[in-house]
Amino acid sequence: VSQWCFSKSFDTFCPLGPVLVNSHYIGDPNKLEISTLLNNNVVQQSNTGDMITHVPQLIEHLSQGTTLLPGTVILTGTPSGVGFKRNPPLFLQPGDTVTIQIQKIGKLTNPVI
Repeated sequence: VSQWCFSKSFDTFCPLGPVLVNSHYIGDPNKLEISTLLNNNVVQQSNTGDMITHVPQLIEHLSQGTTLLPGTVILTGTPSGVGFKRNPPLFLQPGDTVTIQIQKIGKLTNPVI
């Protein structure tokens, strides 16, 4: 089964926060550094400018068939470095901590249980 559309829909698999940031503070959403740390080690590092589809085009496409209200969250993909694609594969284990950092937004850390 393909991973498309499943990864963020399982219970506990879509943590959001710790803040919402006004787009006026962000500026260009396609110029933000983004990284994932596993137990304080960088396992993914990229820039939103590397996204296949940039934010304005995502909004344009989605709004053709869906009403996007203020505060709507659009979930996208992930930078290169996904654990199961590594050699050897890297899988989360109970007790691990995962931190996501996005420039101008902040960071979110969650335990793996």
